[in-house]
Amino acid sequence: MNNLLEIKDVDLIIGQRQLLQQINLQLAAGEILTIIGPNGAGKTTLIRVALGLLEPTSGSVIRQANMSIGYMPQRLHLDPTFPLTVKRFLSMDRKRPAAELEKALTEVGAAHVLASPMQGLSGGELQRVVLARALMRNPDLLVLDEPVQGVDVHGQIELYQLITRIRDQRGCAVMMVSHDLHLVMAATDRVICLNQHICCSGTPDSVTNDPAYVELFGPQAVKQLAIYTHDQNHHHDACSDCCHRGERCAR
Repeated sequence: MNNLLEIKDVDLIIGQRQLLQQINLQLAAGEILTIIGPNGAGKTTLIRVALGLLEPTSGSVIRQANMSIGYMPQRLHLDPTFPLTVKRFLSMDRKRPAAELEKALTEVGAAHVLASPMQGLSGGELQRVVLARALMRNPDLLVLDEPVQGVDVHGQIELYQLITRIRDQRGCAVMMVSHDLHLVMAATDRVICLNQHICCSGTPDSVTNDPAYVELFGPQAVKQLAIYTHDQNHHHDACSDCCHRGERCAR
């Protein structure tokens, strides 16, 4: 199997605090990997180690040579007084032709916001714009840190569908961080449950039935779990509401 990324026996200690302990994982080309865990489990830290933004205390991180990475951060901090349009945001690293910007936004379903101020976007629109910027790097690996944060449930479903479609069309691998497994993509190939160390891993169904998952999140969380699977008999309209095929939107 062609691994884009391999993390071997990684520990990370900062000060007196152990943030990661004996992490071992591989990510293959075209695979979707979701990392879950409670707050403070080390999910974002693991992403930063994988990206080379943090050096592990011990162990190794092997990345495929010349691998292109697109990164979607957990939070985007914008100065509310700074005039920044979507067009300017997408061109901050280098000047890009308008056609390239429009193509990127069209791919994520946000072509209509090209001239809009970043501060005026809805949560879902903002996430799509940040995703478009990550995709403009033509990534072999797309890294998404809490990609549906600040988005309502319908918007989350649409974003999960979009991420799946991007993987299918581009063939890139996806490493995604999520707070838990609620509404996780059915297309996730593998889930890793993290709490400084890897507690359990496998398919979404196998992880939620693992005693380590139950111990970490509690039996009530397991009962309330709703793993997202898409109903092929409905679509989501422009207002993000679910409409069964053949029915018109009520709005």
